[in-house]
Amino acid sequence: MPALLRPSPVTAIYLILAAVLLATGVFAVRQGPAAGLLPEATWGGWRAQEVLHWSAYIRVNTWAHAAEAEIHMGKAESITLKAYGADAHGTTHMDRTAFTLTPDGKLTGRELAPAG
Repeated sequence: MPALLRPSPVTAIYLILAAVLLATGVFAVRQGPAAGLLPEATWGGWRAQEVLHWSAYIRVNTWAHAAEAEIHMGKAESITLKAYGADAHGTTHMDRTAFTLTPDGKLTGRELAPAG
């Protein structure tokens, strides 16, 4: 009978290191920080929504916990929010509206008090 081959300690360390790197990569993509690197086909279609007289187009990623929103008021002003694993926040300059986008695609807005 042939003797069983045992991996050397160096080979075992490389295997463990490879497993840790793979797990870290999968976690980064699934939890959002690397969602911008995902293929375009993993993003759902854009859906239209109006929030406080602002037009918004929102899409959600099917692989990762991530969403993107393009928000605009005509051609006067627009902002982009990218919620990759955590909420994204942005404020417009034109009428001081604060927006929050969650990774599941929920967009909310609130009007801020005038500056000055």
